[in-house]
Amino acid sequence: MRINHNIAALNTYRQLNINGNNTQKALEKLSSGLRINKAGDDAAGLAISEKMRGQIRGLEMASKNAQDGISLIQTGEGALNETHSILQRMRELAVQSSNDTNTNTDREELQKEVNQLASEITRIGDNTEFNTKNLLDGSFSGTFQIGANEGQNLTISVNDMRSDALQVGKVYTSNNTDGTLIGQDGTTVIGTWQAADATAGTAAGYYDSGNLVLQADNKLADGVKGALGIDISSQSAADSAITKINDAIETVSAERSKLGAYQNRLEHTTNNLGTSSENLTAAESRIRDVDMAKEMMEFTKNNILNQAAQAMLAQANQRPQGVLQLLR
Repeated sequence: MRINHNIAALNTYRQLNINGNNTQKALEKLSSGLRINKAGDDAAGLAISEKMRGQIRGLEMASKNAQDGISLIQTGEGALNETHSILQRMRELAVQSSNDTNTNTDREELQKEVNQLASEITRIGDNTEFNTKNLLDGSFSGTFQIGANEGQNLTISVNDMRSDALQVGKVYTSNNTDGTLIGQDGTTVIGTWQAADATAGTAAGYYDSGNLVLQADNKLADGVKGALGIDISSQSAADSAITKINDAIETVSAERSKLGAYQNRLEHTTNNLGTSSENLTAAESRIRDVDMAKEMMEFTKNNILNQAAQAMLAQANQRPQGVLQLLR
């Protein structure tokens, strides 16, 4: 019998420490719900799960981006719906004016409404915004990040949907009034081309932008009667206006169809991102989350072993006391 080194006690103490550490780890896992709380728990599993976490958060943000894109498209498409309604009303007025039961005075009143409707189309184009970004004035072109990684994006552009771009701007007329059109070189104006007939001198062509009339070659021109935009002041003009308005309706329809296609794509993108995020979350959970039932079983086992080791350590510490019996 030896008393300087109590081997049984040392062995029991070592086992007690092991059981205590295992109990502590099990308790940590049970309290956090995670199998991996630090790199030492599973170094490879931690690295893999962190990559997955990055992908999951990226997918969730991409889904939010796609939903924001849908909201933007719905804003623009909703405004174009009203533009469509206005164009339909303008076409109705053009058809009405093309009937010769109307007097010139009647057509002038119809023309006033057409001009106001054209102004409203331009106002809609100038003021339709999403998060301060104008959508319908031809300036919008946006890129939406709809994936978790670089390059997974979608670019959307919206054409100019104002009245001048649709060739349905307001009408300005000059009724047998002499005048001069002053030209400006290097200026491009979107509008309807109209040649000015002259009773004398040089005829000059010009553009009308809705606010400005420009002469083509800086020459004098005597105005007889000219009109730009949607003119329904005569039977023949109203008849021609129907075709112009039809073209504008088709242009707006094409733009709405394009936006609708983008919206449908983004809705499917959102669904796919949700599925991908769900599957990746399940994979990450299998790596990182703890099996509560199994870990509770481990905790119970280690807790019992820990208590048993404590009891055995007490017994091992009593063994050297037997030496005293030999000394009596």
